[in-house]
Amino acid sequence: MSLIEQTFIHLDGIGHRTERRLWDRGIRTWRDFLDRNRMVFSPGRDAAIRGVLKESIAHRDDPGWFWERLPAQETWRLFGDFGHDACYLDIETAGLDFGMDEITVIGLYGKRGPESFVAGFNLDDFEAAVADYGMVVTFNGAGFDLPFIRRAFPNIWLPKAHIDLRFVLRKLGLTGGLKKIEHETGISRSADIDGLNGLDAVYLWRNWQNGDRESLDRLVAYNRADAENLEPLMNLAFERLLARNIPPKD
Repeated sequence: MSLIEQTFIHLDGIGHRTERRLWDRGIRTWRDFLDRNRMVFSPGRDAAIRGVLKESIAHRDDPGWFWERLPAQETWRLFGDFGHDACYLDIETAGLDFGMDEITVIGLYGKRGPESFVAGFNLDDFEAAVADYGMVVTFNGAGFDLPFIRRAFPNIWLPKAHIDLRFVLRKLGLTGGLKKIEHETGISRSADIDGLNGLDAVYLWRNWQNGDRESLDRLVAYNRADAENLEPLMNLAFERLLARNIPPKD
């Protein structure tokens, strides 16, 4: 059963408790609501809900449409139906604040495999690569990665649907930075990049600018791990949150 078709929380005025009550009453899917002959809430509210559910069916294969309507902490639900078309994305920059907006490396991981886009080499190829995906997964991307990318590529098309794991993992009590959460969930990195952080990435880039090729290789490897490790974290978050939110079986 499709999780998105069992979701009602994208409707105005419906939160977790009301969604759970609908499930408990046997209204497990959009079609269950639409086919119901008895009143659920009130004639006016039922009619409004039916209208939005018909829109939901019409946009069934458009993750961006649902992303616009889901609360930020509920975007994880998109993964069940659209995860096959997701890319995992992470960037490195020349500085740690928004004013230092030079992107040095972009790591992308998904159905195309791992890809690295490096300033001075192939950074411009990122635009075409990300256009192959229907959804993007980041860690703190809403506040960092995506604003940087939009400033660096003013005309870029990015997938509208975006799962920011920083907020999703918080629902599971996993807080702090990406490396801390990786450690807490048993995700490891290779010895040559284990322990590196965002500030190290800045210095590695500066070393490369001074001619140290090994620093560039380490930076790219570090960034690739940042992107690739989002996949097991996304899977972990989805499975745990699904167990909490799945509709009851008959």
